[in-house]
Amino acid sequence: MIFVLRRWLIHSVFVWSILGAAVPPGFAQSSVRDPGVRPVVNWNRIGGWPSNACPNNLVVPVPGLTSSEQKIFCAGADEFAKEDKVKEDGLGPTMNFTSCLGCHQYPRSGGSSPLGKNPQYEFAKSYPPGTNVVPPFVRPDGPIMIARFKKHLDGDGKDDGGVHALFTITGLDGADGCILKQQDFAKEIARDNLINRIPTPTFGAGLIEQIEDKTIVDNVERQAARAFGDNKTAFISRARLNLVQPFHTHGSENRNGNDGTIARFGWKAQNKSLLVFAGEAYNVEIGISNEVFPTEREEKTECQFHTVPNDTSHPENLDDPAPEKRLDAFSDVEKFAAFMRFLAPPEPSTAFPGGAESIRLGAQVFDRVGCSTCHTPELRTSPISSIPALRDKPVRLYSDLALHDMGKLGDGITQGLANGNEFRSAPLWGLGQRVFFLHDGRTRDLVEAIEQHESSGSDANQVIGLYKGLSNQEKQNLLNFLRSL
Repeated sequence: MIFVLRRWLIHSVFVWSILGAAVPPGFAQSSVRDPGVRPVVNWNRIGGWPSNACPNNLVVPVPGLTSSEQKIFCAGADEFAKEDKVKEDGLGPTMNFTSCLGCHQYPRSGGSSPLGKNPQYEFAKSYPPGTNVVPPFVRPDGPIMIARFKKHLDGDGKDDGGVHALFTITGLDGADGCILKQQDFAKEIARDNLINRIPTPTFGAGLIEQIEDKTIVDNVERQAARAFGDNKTAFISRARLNLVQPFHTHGSENRNGNDGTIARFGWKAQNKSLLVFAGEAYNVEIGISNEVFPTEREEKTECQFHTVPNDTSHPENLDDPAPEKRLDAFSDVEKFAAFMRFLAPPEPSTAFPGGAESIRLGAQVFDRVGCSTCHTPELRTSPISSIPALRDKPVRLYSDLALHDMGKLGDGITQGLANGNEFRSAPLWGLGQRVFFLHDGRTRDLVEAIEQHESSGSDANQVIGLYKGLSNQEKQNLLNFLRSL
């Protein structure tokens, strides 16, 4: 009888686990595990794609766009997916890939590193012998990588911090006569001079752009005063904002040449607007100069196969009788910015993984141990936004958009006011469908990513201490909640 009962108990727990449901009360869990990447919704199996999805790329914008906004969103989605060429578009002379989609493709266009084959690796393998090779840190299964160097290559000991392109156009179609040497990444790894970053997702970016500075400042001040934990004795160190304030905000001094408002995009919140974000990425990641960043990063004459800046607006198209051609009056960068601005935020799951009750309890744990102090669940867009579809909307981003000291996770790179140990609290919406975690994609395991937040000087130490004190069931509920986002 005891043997039969034991077999029934084991079988029951196994069935609950494969169904993705929480283990019922009364059952002890022997371990805690990351539920893994949440499956992507197949719209074709649930009645078809939403009516506002773009026909060519099947991406969905925020609801409520005007007809004109919908058109430029879809035009931006097309351009985002387009693979750039040397002569036709001005690709290079140095770059990390040939399209935006290549680096931002999972779970769909606008996301982050893909699940499965790494397009950077496949691209590097396609080069003719003796031109470009696969950098040591670019793996067949990802993630997508960019490279920054801590110090200058000339040995002067000064900080570098800039992006160093993985590839050159030497060996590509249309680049005859251009001879450029690929960076010696193995040498920089040996010198401990290399820092890697992975792409950030762009879903819901327009909502983030429309959050007022005052909303961000007020939230940071409120969270700094908040006590958490069962005994209400834990606090988070006050976050810093990557901003400059000439004249108008709280009387702080002007620290650099920006406009005095809060930057919020990128791993260190180094960029203010989606237009700047798009312009910089086009120039740095794909090597295409544009009206936002008009200078070629490599100006060797023999390697210029397109007018400079490569990407510009074309006002002559405004008079074209074909409506679709009029959209070509906008530059690629403007289309990229529109695509990201109107791209819908991620949709959370209500029941997977672990079941609705486990997710609900996990959300409570997330708040109780203090995760929500840095990863603020909700902010709100401006009530006077010029875009009605983005006006006065909740933004369930799970971030305060502020800088926090992350101790050993720091990469030594300074950007704006962000020092080498600081990172922006990464928005957690969409986390359930991310393959790689942390700024350099060092792990696929959510448990490991959480534990990596703890180190000497990290703002997250008290939170991780409380996390470690949770029961296995509470930890599993928390993980299920995070993978539901």
